[in-house]
Amino acid sequence: MPNGAETGTAAEAEELSVLLVGIQRLIRRRLRAGLAVPRLRGAQVELLRLVADTPGTRVSEAAEELFLAGNSVSTLVNQLVGQGLLRRETDPADRRAALLYVTDEAVERLAAWRVRRAELVGEVVAELDEAERAALAAAVPALRAVAAGLRARAAGEGSTEA
Repeated sequence: MPNGAETGTAAEAEELSVLLVGIQRLIRRRLRAGLAVPRLRGAQVELLRLVADTPGTRVSEAAEELFLAGNSVSTLVNQLVGQGLLRRETDPADRRAALLYVTDEAVERLAAWRVRRAELVGEVVAELDEAERAALAAAVPALRAVAAGLRARAAGEGSTEA
């Protein structure tokens, strides 16, 4: 039977998980409202961000980095190429492999999304009192550590999602 501290930690972990997912969902919904361009799914945005940050990424590398199955990433690539947001080029070192690059349109969409997201979250954070803003700022290093721990576990498991 778990003791009170273990139960409290589990409850806190669950509450943190629920809050983070809920915050992300609310941000996406708010930012998608009134978009003139077709919406992108979360995995599509993740792939675009990855390729924007590491131009020339291979599909297999993207799958590994995003913890997705290779065929799932291939499907995402085909969708994004079809929308004019991603470009595929043959790898000169291995003609069987493709290198991925974002298009100018994708760069613009990602930049606009980041600006709108920062404005939205910034507005809400500005409404908090000073102590709450300080608590959020103090929590950022711990949240980075949680993200790193989750990434390390996912990498160690070698898991992929379909």
